[in-house]
Amino acid sequence: MTFLDHFNQIQWDELKMSIHSKTPVDVENALQSSRLTHGQFLALISPAAEPYLEAMAQKSMQLTRQRFGNTLQLYIPLYLSNKCTNICTYCGFSLDNKIRRKTLKMEELDREVAAIKKMGFDHILLVTGEAPGTVGVSYIKSVIERLRPHFSHISIEVQPLDQEDYETLMKEGLDAVLVYQETYHRAAYEKYHLRGSKMDFNYRLETADRLGRAGVDKIGVGALIGLEDWRTDSAMVAAHLDYLEKTYWRTRYSISFPRLRPCEGEFQPVSIISDRQLVQLICAYRLFKPEAELSLSTRESEKFRDNVLPLGITTMSAYSSTHPGGYADDNILGNEDLEQFTIDDNRRPEAVAEAIRAKGLEPVWKDWSHCFSHS
Repeated sequence: MTFLDHFNQIQWDELKMSIHSKTPVDVENALQSSRLTHGQFLALISPAAEPYLEAMAQKSMQLTRQRFGNTLQLYIPLYLSNKCTNICTYCGFSLDNKIRRKTLKMEELDREVAAIKKMGFDHILLVTGEAPGTVGVSYIKSVIERLRPHFSHISIEVQPLDQEDYETLMKEGLDAVLVYQETYHRAAYEKYHLRGSKMDFNYRLETADRLGRAGVDKIGVGALIGLEDWRTDSAMVAAHLDYLEKTYWRTRYSISFPRLRPCEGEFQPVSIISDRQLVQLICAYRLFKPEAELSLSTRESEKFRDNVLPLGITTMSAYSSTHPGGYADDNILGNEDLEQFTIDDNRRPEAVAEAIRAKGLEPVWKDWSHCFSHS
């Protein structure tokens, strides 16, 4: 059994109808519950819940402080390569986009690490396009080996791998894996993914199961907001997370909220989520899963991030570059022809940290010491 077996029993249209049929009474019952069901989560992301945003925000903030204290973790993504063998109509790295392609060599990686460490980061997310022949397991393994002495926590966001590949990388020091289904609408998924290994919907959907069986410390899930109806995709993410927590209960989980941003190819989102609705979604996830980490990237604006961070967010990126070699360059925001998407919050790490302190929270640069890990 994997999540695919559960997924095949869920009808997208019925789930969407269920969300839109929720009433104010359903929302009020969900707000009064100490442990929400999936059905109550649907109520909190429904149109009926929009007038209850203040109550949701207050409870979300209370649960976050109760579980995570007054801390907010900072991390930085390190793009290793923008080479990709997939054609995905919404992504700047798509094979059919005419951008310059680059994969970091080890000496270039060392310069990136030096620049990142000067900024104070100790938690790093390694990102690549999906090009197994160039940035496959052996390349990622070499990178992790090289980075392990410099960072206390290493995450990856790369192509889905087999269970034994994850086990190999974990031996080198891999801590967490982020893998997004993009959209859980199978027909839409097929429309967006036109070439490459990413066309395999089922293999991607079962990635988290392979990670759970491998025993990885943390799994990140999410949907790319804008590819399909955001409420229904979010309900699918919640069902996926619920299954994973019950099946692989030793693993920690994080949820991300990537809204589609401008990129090469000029893809226009199918489903628009407003700032207010994104706050609603963040709070709904916090009420549904009080123990889950909620992450917000620099895709979002400075103003939005500062306002929403006390309400439920526990992890944020800062000063991100989405092109390989971006941190060692004199101009971090240059080389737009190499990047995956444009970012909105361009503040330096110290400015983000100060904004966090201004909200009464403490920025945390280090995630975990391996001396506390089980042998």
